[in-house]
Amino acid sequence: MKRFTLSMAALAAMGTLAIAGGDIEAPVEPVVEVEAPMAVSDSGFYIGGAYSAAKLDRDFNGWEEELDSGDGIYEEYRGSVEVEYDALMLQAGYKFNQYLAVEGRYWKSLSDGDWSYNASGTENDEPFSEHDSGSDGDFDFEAWGIYVKPMYPVTEELDVYALLGYGNVTLTNAWDEGDFLDENGFQWGLGASYALTDKLSVFADYVQLCDADNSESWEDEGYIGQENWDDTVYTVNIGLTYKF
Repeated sequence: MKRFTLSMAALAAMGTLAIAGGDIEAPVEPVVEVEAPMAVSDSGFYIGGAYSAAKLDRDFNGWEEELDSGDGIYEEYRGSVEVEYDALMLQAGYKFNQYLAVEGRYWKSLSDGDWSYNASGTENDEPFSEHDSGSDGDFDFEAWGIYVKPMYPVTEELDVYALLGYGNVTLTNAWDEGDFLDENGFQWGLGASYALTDKLSVFADYVQLCDADNSESWEDEGYIGQENWDDTVYTVNIGLTYKF
């Protein structure tokens, strides 16, 4: 009797399912599509400006001899010239991505320059030395450069970079006819920048504008001679950039 009752209950349940429409399917949850956040562009134009401490280091040596003279004068000498400037630097560039940019820079002195001169040598085997310095030499400093700027993001805010390019540096003073220095050539630099906001960054860098060896020989009014000199010009820059 119990077995019959269970069988009847099973048949009743099957009939109920058939009337209700047959198979029961589990409900399907709707798929929610989440939009990926838009990538922030790291490219664009930027401009900037900086205070620059610029310096020329010149090392020189030479000799001079008087001709057609009974006594004759023979002189050998060596020495150095240093000139320091306060200068303004302006920059403009384009950043392709977080690793590469191109940049142009222009420097102009804000002061006449503080200078020092030291020399020593012999004249007819007699030793001599000369020293002088001042800030009234009316030196003028001007330079420009165009650079490839490889960069590396250390953090989201901090970048380190190099500058590799070509440019010109010119120095004049009131003592010489023409330019005291006028050199075109390879320039390089190293620096770092820190983002204060999405648009504004502070930076500091070192840029070598010139490293050149030169020489000159002459024969004039009974004298012959030769001078050799090595010029190094560099700047230390601290400034701000604004990205459009």
